[in-house]
Amino acid sequence: MIEVRRVGPERTRPLRQQVLRPVGTLAPDDPAAVHLAAVDGGEVVGTGVVITATPPFAYAGAAWRLRGMATDPGRRGEGIGSAVLAAVLLHVETEGGGLLWCNARVPAQRFYERAGLRTWGEPWDDPAIGPHIVMQVELSAG
Repeated sequence: MIEVRRVGPERTRPLRQQVLRPVGTLAPDDPAAVHLAAVDGGEVVGTGVVITATPPFAYAGAAWRLRGMATDPGRRGEGIGSAVLAAVLLHVETEGGGLLWCNARVPAQRFYERAGLRTWGEPWDDPAIGPHIVMQVELSAG
């Protein structure tokens, strides 16, 4: 059974490296970031990282940035990413709500839209990791 829980960054780093930066290196982990992991039998099979951060557009309230969303490639389609994203949304709501935003990879846009996020601005291409678009959703305090 898969359980999504808060873990230390060292638990999610191998999966983030494998999925998000197979070539190159990950940025250092921010000590203020919250790392959530989908764990199955002790193995991390999905992850998401959230931290307070100003979005790339004007916003007056509390803002959170989602980073490091990754699912084990062999486990995609099992609802793991959706479970991690639901845990991220719940975390933001529990911590007072506000805006959740991310730089989503364009191929994942529909995944985020199903969770209620909407695009902002135009897509752009990061030469190292591909096309992205900003996505965001406002959440009430829970």
